[in-house]
Amino acid sequence: MSQPWQPQYNAGHQPPVPQQPPGPPQGFGAPPPVGPGHFPAQPAYPIQAPYGQQPRSGNPVGAFFLGFLVSFFVALIYSVVLYATAEDQSRNVGLTLYILHALLNGAAVGAVVGLVGRRSIGAWISGIVVAMLGTFFGFTNGMVFMYLDVGGLRFLGDMLFEDPFFPARAWWGSRSGTELHSLLGLVVAAAAAWGLAFVTGRNRR
Repeated sequence: MSQPWQPQYNAGHQPPVPQQPPGPPQGFGAPPPVGPGHFPAQPAYPIQAPYGQQPRSGNPVGAFFLGFLVSFFVALIYSVVLYATAEDQSRNVGLTLYILHALLNGAAVGAVVGLVGRRSIGAWISGIVVAMLGTFFGFTNGMVFMYLDVGGLRFLGDMLFEDPFFPARAWWGSRSGTELHSLLGLVVAAAAAWGLAFVTGRNRR
């Protein structure tokens, strides 16, 4: 025989607590149960690709040596031209060839330094020094070739023994205005080397 319904005793006269609805069944978006010793899987974040291609560092040492070789060959060509045309050159033609050689030497060295050294400031500075030295020795070596042709190796040895700096004094000049042209050649070589190294190195990735 069933028992009659009896009201449940509520001492504090509190309202009845509503029952929680059952959760969603497994497989409908509910997280899977995690057992002891296991941690819930972390959400995977997308791997972001780097923005653009990072510039690679250059090789300052290689830039210096390659620039030196280029400057040496350009200066050697100028020395041969200076020696071969010295008798037929006028003063203006000689000064023009000197400035053109300085421009070509600086441009060639700057292009090589920019390609190899890229954005290395040290490589650019070394290119300036190499281009200026190439401009100077291109002229002085031409003087040595001319003295060697005039008196031979013995005469050249005597000249170097008595006055070892005569090629440098010939480069500096003794007539009016030649000193400014000598310095102008160095400035042109330095500017060309820096300009070409800057343009080539900045565009090199």
